[in-house]
Amino acid sequence: MADTQSKRKLKHEQVQYIEFLSKDLSKAKKFYSKSFGWKFTDYGPEYTAFEGDYVDGGFTIGKPVGGTVLIILYSDNLEATQEKVIAAGGTIVKDIFSFPGGRRFHFTDPDGYELAVWSL
Repeated sequence: MADTQSKRKLKHEQVQYIEFLSKDLSKAKKFYSKSFGWKFTDYGPEYTAFEGDYVDGGFTIGKPVGGTVLIILYSDNLEATQEKVIAAGGTIVKDIFSFPGGRRFHFTDPDGYELAVWSL
């Protein structure tokens, strides 16, 4: 995710990254590179990031359920955004953790949809 930061200005609490679950990363990479010209960067055997003309995201190993994607927002202040999510009624399902490129947390909204927020 940090690589994409150099290409465009990161906006606080804006949707900035989309993460898909995939049963087979090699098939996903083949399909999306052929269909849309996405370029891929592997981060180990269970994660690959992609870049396209107007979208950045990734695929991680998991069983897709009804087209599930993980919407990821960017934050200038991860802790403050997490506090706002909790105060608004969201439930933290993965507390702040580090990953190559930054830190993030996951939450569910009152309807049960899971989203994530990341920061450098």
